[in-house]
Amino acid sequence: MPQEARRLRADARRNVEALIDAARAVFDTSGVDAPAKEITDRAGVGVGTLYRHFPQRSDLVKAVVRTGIDALADAGPELGSAHPPAEALSRWIDRYVDLLGAKRGLASALHSGDPAFESLPGYFMERLGPVLAELLDAASADGAIRGDIGAQELLEAIALLCRPLPGRAPEQGRRMVAVLVDGLRRK
Repeated sequence: MPQEARRLRADARRNVEALIDAARAVFDTSGVDAPAKEITDRAGVGVGTLYRHFPQRSDLVKAVVRTGIDALADAGPELGSAHPPAEALSRWIDRYVDLLGAKRGLASALHSGDPAFESLPGYFMERLGPVLAELLDAASADGAIRGDIGAQELLEAIALLCRPLPGRAPEQGRRMVAVLVDGLRRK
């Protein structure tokens, strides 16, 4: 949830959360340029509420992306405490691939040159880099994976493997990531 939303009254915070959840779902099915009414109807709020919290469409897109990044960052420690290191890493990478797949619908907006999105790559690396580094360190210390790959290069490699290409099904990216992760394992 965006930092600003954490300081809101409980009802306003629920509205922001509902708008972000609705926008994520609507963006997946109807695209980033879907009518505001479609988002507000799904969220159960009025259009005025949408524009009060997200005056520009880019504000809402940014909130959707940041919320996904935050959820993935928060999942790292949870997975690390609930599973052996190699499994925690694998499960986190699966979620990262899911995030990249969801971002696919937002890609044109994010790469539009709109200055509103300039901070997202830094935020992405700032939030996800340390989480992945901890998971990699734990799996390496456990002897499950090789220790010669850094978090940033693995994040970038996975993103490249998941990049949508004409004529290629999204599942192929997931398959290629599985090959990459398999190559990290100590045999």
